[in-house]
Amino acid sequence: MEDFLAISDFSSDELTNLLEESRSLKNLYKSGQRDLCLTGKNLAMLFEKPSLRTRLSFQVAMTDLGGSPIYVKPEDIGGIGKREPVKDIARVLSRYVDGIMARTFEHSTVIDLAKYADVPVINALTDWSHPCQAMADVLTIWEHFERIDGIKIAFIGDGNNVARSLAFAACKLGMKLVVASPAGYELDAESIERVNSVAADCVTQTSDPKAAVADADVIYTDTWVSMGQEDEKEKRRREFAGFEVNSDLVAAAPGHVKIMHCLPAYRGFEISDDVTESPNSIIFDQAENRLHFQRALLRKLMS
Repeated sequence: MEDFLAISDFSSDELTNLLEESRSLKNLYKSGQRDLCLTGKNLAMLFEKPSLRTRLSFQVAMTDLGGSPIYVKPEDIGGIGKREPVKDIARVLSRYVDGIMARTFEHSTVIDLAKYADVPVINALTDWSHPCQAMADVLTIWEHFERIDGIKIAFIGDGNNVARSLAFAACKLGMKLVVASPAGYELDAESIERVNSVAADCVTQTSDPKAAVADADVIYTDTWVSMGQEDEKEKRRREFAGFEVNSDLVAAAPGHVKIMHCLPAYRGFEISDDVTESPNSIIFDQAENRLHFQRALLRKLMS
């Protein structure tokens, strides 16, 4: 494992090993102990999109392991690939740091960084993939259900980067995923075909949220308007009518169902306030587990 760009790049065993290491390190740090395996190492954190959870979880994780995180704003480099080619940025940073984390718009940016860098590259989010989020989500599911195999996730909303990463996680780790989206916002057919070629009938698509949650263990949602789509806000709000994760939708699911959201949540849009605050919600466990998964990932790639 040299880089971490997409869940589809890895075997079931490699992903399971990362999850096991995440649980082990989480327990270690919760007990007050430390593993300072990255002492003296530096991580460059490149951001095209701002983020609360991504920046802080990677920064804390790197510091916890004894290393130094370096936050690089878009204006510091004139935009990734704009003032100078991505391949030049990758080769320069490789002379300065021991790892690169990038949160970008184009997925090709992290691919090019990995191609030309001599140090590990981590995809902290692209428009195509959000693998660290999906792995933290699986870690959270494992903790609450004490299993991963056989879990069914109903993803309600936009078939976006998070839905795609969950789809690849599902086919690798024995889960099922149903994506419920309005017309025009479905998870792309190519991704569904790819995951179902790995595990038959692993991912399905529907336009009926209540049918999707009927036998679900987890109801998952995400914002209807991602960064860069702000000019579509009112249009999307109209077209996603009926897809809010609210008490009526949760009532159509089994009583044990857990509610997940990768945050930030826009309460009253994709999810209601009462569901966010309900006993079924494990949303903030998800947010915490970004730290624990990424700590294990950094140790794996950089120690």
